Amino acid sequence: MYSFFGDGASKQGAFHESLNIAAVWKLPVVYILENNEYQAYTHVSLEDANHVGGDLLSKKAQAYSIPGVTVDGTDPLAVYDEVKKASDRARAGQGPSLIESKFYRLSAHGNAITVPPVPTQFPKHEAVEVYGRKAEYEAAKANDPIRSSAQKLIAAGVMVEADANGIEEKVRAEMDEAVRFALASPQPAPEDALKYVYA
Repeated sequence: MYSFFGDGASKQGAFHESLNIAAVWKLPVVYILENNEYQAYTHVSLEDANHVGGDLLSKKAQAYSIPGVTVDGTDPLAVYDEVKKASDRARAGQGPSLIESKFYRLSAHGNAITVPPVPTQFPKHEAVEVYGRKAEYEAAKANDPIRSSAQKLIAAGVMVEADANGIEEKVRAEMDEAVRFALASPQPAPEDALKYVYA
């Protein structure tokens, strides 16, 4: 089982309770902490004790005596390697692991897909709107992992530029269609909230 959540969620009680009981019962869970350094509009330096203390957020695993590792979330192969190790460990009955995946979210938090569009509190990324860190945002944008990964594959001769562009166009069309489908679909009935829920 894989559980994905942001750095902000790692300060909530449910995170700590979940890791504790998973460690006690040796549950086969891989916890993936997606650290984009912003809890909505608050930078991690203002609300995370590990970060303030100069530690990686993966250190939180030590409190529950489980493995914790930090990986460059912009490197798909590095992420794959760490997730495979944690998955193999879980499948072998050795219990949960925590992986901190460090990356940079390029869109602002809280963006809503609505018709007509509803303006968010910050139309630009919170690094720019709240903290005035335009250089930080531009540097992250220049290191967009989708583009950099494609460039690595092109440089390695695995694909050509036209292939990369074609994949991007296909994915963009698929995402646009998913948004159109969702917006055109009727609202679910209240009783649907009880479907597919198991205890």
